[in-house]
Amino acid sequence: MLSANTYNPYLMRIEKITDEAPGVKTFQLKFTNNADREHFTFSTGQFGEYSVFGEGESTFCIASSPTRKEYIECTFRQAGRVTSALARKEEGDVIGFRGPYGNIFPLEEWKGKNLLFIAGGIALPPMRSVIWNALDLRDWFKDVTVVYGARSVADLVYKHELNQWSERPDMKLVTTVDPGGENPVWKGKIGFVPKVLEDLAPSSENTIAIVCGPPVMIKFTFPVLEKLGFTPQTMFTTLENRMKCGVGKCGHCAAGPVYVCKDGPVFTYEQLLQLPAEY
Repeated sequence: MLSANTYNPYLMRIEKITDEAPGVKTFQLKFTNNADREHFTFSTGQFGEYSVFGEGESTFCIASSPTRKEYIECTFRQAGRVTSALARKEEGDVIGFRGPYGNIFPLEEWKGKNLLFIAGGIALPPMRSVIWNALDLRDWFKDVTVVYGARSVADLVYKHELNQWSERPDMKLVTTVDPGGENPVWKGKIGFVPKVLEDLAPSSENTIAIVCGPPVMIKFTFPVLEKLGFTPQTMFTTLENRMKCGVGKCGHCAAGPVYVCKDGPVFTYEQLLQLPAEY
């Protein structure tokens, strides 16, 4: 649920900072105002604007599940002015948060189906929200499979959670790193995500595929899914690139007739095919 003034951020205290990978951190955030916490709600797939006062704000998905009501989490890579300012923050510091914005992953519509998550690198955070949401509602779904790859072992995010998922009997996790990115103790697969997915050959029957990763990974993953029998209507992704204001005013995320922040960020592949080629 949005605050009364969409431009007025909630004040959030950083309760915990986790170093995920080189230059990548996760913040666990709690509302400084209990009334805000009690009234705030969001759905998996939505995003927010995270601000450092005097520096600006950046757009990230909400990386935690809405079933975890005591906090929200975001994961970001230090890359520019705002993310560098965020990276300098310490536990106990206060930042701003506007949101939630955007549409959602339709979990209610996916009841009774198999879920196949395919992610690459820093694109696992948008998936993390829906993966944990699905696992917390595990009886809603049949098979749950996660295929996740990164450039190197060091670049894998949520390593502690990957270990948890690998040990769960009610889901399947396949991890891979690019050739040359392994280390002597690596026990996962070696290869690019689309090829690992093709070799795995998951069934498309009664299955929803959720894809998020670098553009080149997505470019080669959708054709593999189509080859496996998935239709554009059963393939989903989430777009965060170029979003800025979050409310469709600045135009940074315009894609033809679509504003990613207002009409997305969750899209089916069928919808993506209607957007300009660069998307």
